[in-house]
Amino acid sequence: MLKLPDDFIFGGATAAYQVEGATKEGGKGAVAWDEFLKKQGRFSPDPASDFYHQYPKDIELCEKFGVNGLRLSIAWSRIFPNGVGEVNSEGVEFYHNVFAECKKRNVTPFVTLHHFDTPKVLFDQGDFLNRENVDAFVQFAEFCFNEFKEVHYWSTFNEIYPVATNQYLLGIFPPGIKYDFTKIIQCLHNMMYAHARVVNFFKDNGYEGEIGVVHSLETKYPASESAEDKHAAFLDDALSIRFLLDATYLGYYSEETISALDEICAANHATYAFSEDDFLEMKKASKRNDYLGINHYQCHFVKTYDGENMIHHNGTGEKGTSVYKVKGIGERIYKEGIPRTDWDWLIYPEGLCDLLLRIKEDYPHYNKIYITENGMGYKDEFEDGIITDTPRIDYLRVYLQSLSQAISNGVNVKGYFLWSLMDLFSWSNGYNKRYGLFYVDFETQKRYPKESAYWYKFVSDTKTII
Repeated sequence: MLKLPDDFIFGGATAAYQVEGATKEGGKGAVAWDEFLKKQGRFSPDPASDFYHQYPKDIELCEKFGVNGLRLSIAWSRIFPNGVGEVNSEGVEFYHNVFAECKKRNVTPFVTLHHFDTPKVLFDQGDFLNRENVDAFVQFAEFCFNEFKEVHYWSTFNEIYPVATNQYLLGIFPPGIKYDFTKIIQCLHNMMYAHARVVNFFKDNGYEGEIGVVHSLETKYPASESAEDKHAAFLDDALSIRFLLDATYLGYYSEETISALDEICAANHATYAFSEDDFLEMKKASKRNDYLGINHYQCHFVKTYDGENMIHHNGTGEKGTSVYKVKGIGERIYKEGIPRTDWDWLIYPEGLCDLLLRIKEDYPHYNKIYITENGMGYKDEFEDGIITDTPRIDYLRVYLQSLSQAISNGVNVKGYFLWSLMDLFSWSNGYNKRYGLFYVDFETQKRYPKESAYWYKFVSDTKTII
């Protein structure tokens, strides 16, 4: 049996748009997802998990089941319906009430400022491709830091890489653009610049608490020992991991990162341009991150690929339908002998340990790490209030074991947030992809603890992985 540290945070993770519902209540402004989902006609974000009304119950469940940290986001458009300008007092009051409930239940909130939900007014003006929206985001952050003094842990963004690629590569997020690497790279850079601006504002003004960023980092391995496959894995890694960590911890892009960008751009007729002034801001912030949040669900095995872009997103849980072949990078393949979920996500916990050891080696001033998301989407079966989700327990066990091994090898990991606290709305996957410790009947909004909730409580109570 492996152990985790006595002061370890055992958390549950959520995001405003995925759990709150109430998209038209309490003075909330629109986000691009509202219109995007309506046009698709497949899924509705209302009522989601109805956290807007059910939050006291959900936070009470945290206390009962050993979840002593709650990752959540503040919906920008619930505070500023138009992104800037007039403040919505109902939204402000709602989050104060949520944080008060957390305090009452001895649950520490970890708050993300942006989780895929730019206010629609600003999104329609180019989202983070528009540099004026960077200024608006900094102003939103400033308001939150001044208003919500009860929050100690802040993250600027959730998953910058998926924002850029889901919007401009896969096209499964609004605005639904595919294969535009000019937009992908500029979005990545502008959001990292915005992160630096907010970190520097936080530190320069002496706010109490800690600030970091949450990156989605999925380890890349070559599909074989061939030089070609190794280079394809290098290119995939450079865009999805190295770019982000360079920006976060160096404040500039290393020669290896730039060489990969140039190769990817040449293959896709893309361009990029970065202002030297941006790097002044980013270098200043690079030594000021209090922590790194890592969302990690899977790894990828990559082989060389010379064809045109071809991507199919498995959003339905039809196993074996995913396709990812990207011109100028490579093809992600299934590796024989490695299990995967119904959504084709490889279950390879060694990748988490490898990732953490790499960060310790390559970016030694990382300070500390929280695993801010990890979990298994599963088609849970509900039988008279009993949800036996043994495959999820098996998944969590091996990933926590891998995490424990990394800690034993000197990586400073301070907490783990299971995605997700309760079942929720899962963006392009709708509602049949369930992640929660607590089953949600979306018609009645009743919560039911799953078998995994009891297992997680035991691990939280004993710090022992069984």
